[in-house]
Amino acid sequence: MAKGRRSDWRPGNLQPTGGVQADLVEKIRRVQEEAASVQAALEQELINVTAAGGAILITISGHQRVQSIKIDPSLVDPNDVSMLEDALVAAVNEAILASQEYAAKRLEAVTSGLQIPGLT
Repeated sequence: MAKGRRSDWRPGNLQPTGGVQADLVEKIRRVQEEAASVQAALEQELINVTAAGGAILITISGHQRVQSIKIDPSLVDPNDVSMLEDALVAAVNEAILASQEYAAKRLEAVTSGLQIPGLT
């Protein structure tokens, strides 16, 4: 018999340890499934962003894909193309930012319940 071991000890009705860990793994799996569902939905969800005082309307998906750009004809001046170019760059960047913020809020709603020790 090994030193320090009882010869009459039997495991009996012991429950495996790690119940908390198993719960955490299950919670992570559920969050991953929900996040994947939100990601799929974001591809179809559209955000309308106006810029240049409402003269530009950009429709962008939750995956930061520009769907359409509408420009008020009053903004189009053939003698000042650079102004239109600058307005479009600013508008597209604003739309991308709005889409990223929207997606982050949607995903935060899914992941906010996940409490991982050491990370929260």
